[in-house]
Amino acid sequence: MDLLNRTRTMLRQARPQHGRNSMTGKAPGGQSAEKLGYLGLGMMGFPMARRLLGAGYDVAVWNRSAGKAAALAEAGAKSVASPGEVATTASIIFMCVTDAAAVQQVVFGSAGLAAVPGADRLVVDFSSIHPEAARNIAARLKAANGMRWIDAPVSGGTKGAEEGTLAVMAGGEAADIERVRPYVLAMARRLTHMGPTGAGQTTKLCNQVIVGCAMAVLAEATRLAVNAGIDAGRLPEALAGGFADSIPLQLFVPRMVQGIHSPPLGHIATMLKDLDTVADLAQATSTPVPMASLAAQLFRLAKAARGANVDALEIYKLSAAVSTPAKA
Repeated sequence: MDLLNRTRTMLRQARPQHGRNSMTGKAPGGQSAEKLGYLGLGMMGFPMARRLLGAGYDVAVWNRSAGKAAALAEAGAKSVASPGEVATTASIIFMCVTDAAAVQQVVFGSAGLAAVPGADRLVVDFSSIHPEAARNIAARLKAANGMRWIDAPVSGGTKGAEEGTLAVMAGGEAADIERVRPYVLAMARRLTHMGPTGAGQTTKLCNQVIVGCAMAVLAEATRLAVNAGIDAGRLPEALAGGFADSIPLQLFVPRMVQGIHSPPLGHIATMLKDLDTVADLAQATSTPVPMASLAAQLFRLAKAARGANVDALEIYKLSAAVSTPAKA
């Protein structure tokens, strides 16, 4: 099934549990629903924007490549030509792009968010970037046109984006967080206000310390099981309920054992970017991060061996036995 047909099917199946009432145009609590925008329709942004549409919201979308925006337009979104045009039609603008450079381009580039009137408009950035970059971008944008900022990186991967089970950790003003809460909860299971601007990004870095190290450790344990001759695929069952049990154990190990890497849960390059940011923040705060540093080096090896844009769980393949030709 191609992307457009898959989108249509999922939208027909969607139930607006958190969104507005499609007959009354109301958000939860009875207030009028705001018009929304979504910038960046990649692995995470596309299913998140699709959930907003499935919840019955009016959504304007923009993406650097037009294909995904066109698919969402067929499903009811308004596809526009620039980030600035999204901001002229929406009062809350969601965004999920690859890195701080991409965020800068969307905000301050030609026809970006800073180029349009910003009063009463609010940006919710789901991208994972350096906390200091988030603070700087937020301050510059507010000075340029008064548009306000929430840094709100997410955890849960593409599966969480598809199923609406993401965890969102947010930095910004409390009133702004509450304003966007009903819309975020159309895409996520949990939204936690962690403090002022930048606090969401700092929380995401803590998340990535745990997830990045978990991927490396689970790859090690899975390889030990395989090399020792036991059924590694039964590790999640055997360890369920014990101290080693976790969502990563239950999700990652079967994918490692079965070689399931498409669609990827996340790219090696993304995990490495985040772990390198952890190292930078750790240096600035005099925080020892020996485990995260080791995980970063393993992902750097995986990037060299497997490629930047493959599934991060291919870190498991680093320890695969190298076959040698049989001697004649």
